[in-house]
Amino acid sequence: MANHRSAIKKTRQDERKRLRNRFYKTRVKNVIKAVREAIESKSVEEAEKALAQAVPVIAKAASKGIFHKRKAARKISRLSKKVNSLKQSLSQAA
Repeated sequence: MANHRSAIKKTRQDERKRLRNRFYKTRVKNVIKAVREAIESKSVEEAEKALAQAVPVIAKAASKGIFHKRKAARKISRLSKKVNSLKQSLSQAA
């Protein structure tokens, strides 16, 4: 356990940051899961809607410093790529 006042304060700050980070990380995981489930259900409208909801959540997590900005860009890019490939595959099948 910390003994100095500054170390005790740092422990309190770290705990608050840990809880905030956990909230955002869980939120990001949930929106990514929603996009993937929409893609698996082969519904273009649902996938696009889920992607539109996921992008700002991931970008906000990056702006808060939860994720690195390039990691957030990579996540958004990969999800967009999957949604676009779903659109193309369904349009070619029709």
